[in-house]
Amino acid sequence: MKISSSVKISAVSLVIGAVIGACAAGANQPNMQAARAELIQARPNKGGHRDRAISLVNAAINETEAGIGYAGD
Repeated sequence: MKISSSVKISAVSLVIGAVIGACAAGANQPNMQAARAELIQARPNKGGHRDRAISLVNAAINETEAGIGYAGD
């Protein structure tokens, strides 16, 4: 069964969104870091989508930490 690229991107986006929502409360981001570790271990790259997902998770971690820093928490 072949899954379309848009379905894969939607699934990755959903996972990243869930991780961001679950982790937004603390400076330490263990769930996002765990998601990143899972993506790094995944093979193959799936047409570049894995690398893009890793970049998006990294950006989410950075943005969450920046927001926490801005709020003074």
